[in-house]
Amino acid sequence: MEAKEFRNILYEKDDGTGIVTVTINRPEIKNALTITVLLELNWAADAVQNDESAKAMILTGAKPVDSDDPANEAFSSGGYFDLSEYEALDEATKKEIDLTDIAQKKLCLKLWQLYKPLIAAINGLAIGGGITIPLACADLIYVSEHAWARFPFINLGIIPELASSFLLPRMLGFQRAKEICFFGEDLSAQKLYELGLVNKVLPHDELLPYTTQMAAKLIPPQGAGLAVSLTKQAMHKPLIEAVTKALDNENEALNKTFSTTDFFEAIAARKEKREPVFKGK
Repeated sequence: MEAKEFRNILYEKDDGTGIVTVTINRPEIKNALTITVLLELNWAADAVQNDESAKAMILTGAKPVDSDDPANEAFSSGGYFDLSEYEALDEATKKEIDLTDIAQKKLCLKLWQLYKPLIAAINGLAIGGGITIPLACADLIYVSEHAWARFPFINLGIIPELASSFLLPRMLGFQRAKEICFFGEDLSAQKLYELGLVNKVLPHDELLPYTTQMAAKLIPPQGAGLAVSLTKQAMHKPLIEAVTKALDNENEALNKTFSTTDFFEAIAARKEKREPVFKGK
């Protein structure tokens, strides 16, 4: 997959180091995960996997074009479905997209089985898929001091995705994972670190340089790249079946909840800027 084909992400490879930086590039909608962004993330994963000169991948979000305030940056504001964007695609591209794969099983498993280092540099807000993608797929997660996260799913009348229903309880314990998912409260960068969900909180201007430095330590000549890859495989392969099952369960539930009264009420309440009144159905 050639970089020139990307429209919604930036795909930049440093030919000297082999480190690929993938930037979600939809700042006008806070780098939301549109259908085309998710498709191009799949393409990026394929490109890194199939390019022998690509040694590691960094995932981050684009800066807003109208603000220099780092507090206004977004890694990703999560899922964003625009049917017109889908309809504008050519038929061949449409065939690559499964609209029933709401949990992003294809992308999650592809990144889960990308046995090259993948590091997330969360530069700002990370909501929904904006936090579950890094948690599911990144080997290391570094965050800006201005970053924060939210798991908004239940407040939208739906359930978490990207295998987070399986992974979060194992990262946090069941009670803490349920609390975070049930209430969807904002989690500061420091709170994410205290929970053990991220590796380090950094001054904003140091985030990408530090992430690049760490990526370089995992690949030749600084790092034993084969050992890193085999370690990742040894950790991931025993869980592939369970992660796959979790994604299937999530897709079943998501396809059900997306047609519920509670989901439509949550969307209406958000548009009308009021608290939702749920009916549990």
